Amino acid sequence: MAITTFAAIDVGSYDISMKIFELSRKAGFRELNDVRFRLEIGNDAYSTGKLDPDMVDAICEILLDFRRIMREFGTEDYRACAHGSFRALVNPVIVVEQIYQRTGIRIDILSNSEQHFLGYKSIAAIEAGFKKMIQKGTAIMDVGGGSLQVSLFDKDALVTTQNLKMGSLRIRERLKELEKATIHYDQLVEEFIRNDLMSFSRLYLKDRDIKNVILMGDFLTDTIFREDMKDRIITRAEFENRYENVVHKSTRQLAEEMEIDEEYASLAVPTMVICKNFMDIFNAESLWAPGVSLLDGIAYDFAERNKFIKSAHNFENDILVAARNIAKRYSSGKSHIQGTTALALAIFDSTKKIHGMGARERLLLQIAVQLHDVGKYISMEAVSECSYQIIQSTEVIGLSTKERHIIASAVRYNNAEFKYSSEYEKDMIVDREQYLLVAKLAAILRLANAMDRSHYQKVKGIKAVLKDRELELILDSSMDLSLELGLLKDKVEFFEEVFGIRLLLRRKKNS
Repeated sequence: MAITTFAAIDVGSYDISMKIFELSRKAGFRELNDVRFRLEIGNDAYSTGKLDPDMVDAICEILLDFRRIMREFGTEDYRACAHGSFRALVNPVIVVEQIYQRTGIRIDILSNSEQHFLGYKSIAAIEAGFKKMIQKGTAIMDVGGGSLQVSLFDKDALVTTQNLKMGSLRIRERLKELEKATIHYDQLVEEFIRNDLMSFSRLYLKDRDIKNVILMGDFLTDTIFREDMKDRIITRAEFENRYENVVHKSTRQLAEEMEIDEEYASLAVPTMVICKNFMDIFNAESLWAPGVSLLDGIAYDFAERNKFIKSAHNFENDILVAARNIAKRYSSGKSHIQGTTALALAIFDSTKKIHGMGARERLLLQIAVQLHDVGKYISMEAVSECSYQIIQSTEVIGLSTKERHIIASAVRYNNAEFKYSSEYEKDMIVDREQYLLVAKLAAILRLANAMDRSHYQKVKGIKAVLKDRELELILDSSMDLSLELGLLKDKVEFFEEVFGIRLLLRRKKNS
């Protein structure tokens, strides 16, 4: 039985942590080691946008220590991730390169959606509890140092996920001076978050019945709720009792009771206030705190990608559902999207030998189809540009910033004139791989979208015959295709240019 070890490293806002896991196809994965160092990177990052050289030194010392531990376990595979605090830096690429040169550890800076998708995977790793929870209306809350992510589920489907700038460390820093002048710090925090809280409730909680809250991370389970809990479930009454016991105490008192330093203890009140206020607007019955962290999600993702485990939950479907809900928000035509998706995937699947794309690119194409018309909500004249701006500004859980840009660009060039590499690079820095992927996705999207120009879903199926450098697409339709075939000329030319083949379109006989 092949067994390997894997290290997951999280460079967080207020600590740097590492877990080492043992992975095998027979037993899945189990934790071997857990180590963490308190280091408030977020202080500098959120206030100045830069890290003091001493802070970079401290990060490197910790990571070198992690390398030593990895060698002791014979661990070669690892993934090191940073998120909120590094995203807040004005010079993250420079800092990451310095750390790599000094430690040999390459840090990935996760986009917000990537970060919380991995966090979401860490909960899904506890498959029985997760599957049971999300059958009812459920909210997953991830209270980080810089922000809060809230994801809503309904009957096993991800409804929406939103990021709010109300992380515990960010709140503490913003209210540090005001805290000294009040004896009701909890009320101050409530007032500070009230506007965002009410906006979230108004926009996303209409007709939502949220019974359960799942709390990401291990802050509460390591501090306030350290004692053993049955199934790690905290009832509403239990939470409120502990809330009253926490929010009226000083940071020094909390630090002594929880046996942690005062800097870490100062995050307790903001975290508890955030959780209580969301439980109130949800009217939730209970809170599940499984005590998992981003590290578990990183390991789960690695194990899944390398086929050590097979997830019972369809994460790809969650990404598609999130995209579908965005399209719904902007009143995109459901039937047209379904018809265009079927055509685009048929073209993609039948031309694998010539485009060289894989499963991930197929997913990006599906999302591009889902979102290609969202710009009509703003302007019927500038659909492509408005769609591009909406996609660039909207997080889709599970997608990196780079992937979101690829989708947005493919959608932009669905109607707009394609910018060739020399022009493209004037707008933003792109690599060759990204540029070519945008061109390929745009070419397929253009062709599929034009085949449903009338929005009647006339084409019911496509058969592809590839011979030498000629691709024949045989369209199955019982309706008049004069409009579609008549408007396809420029789409066909671009498709042929991108893929270097001749494309022939004809109707299926007797159809």
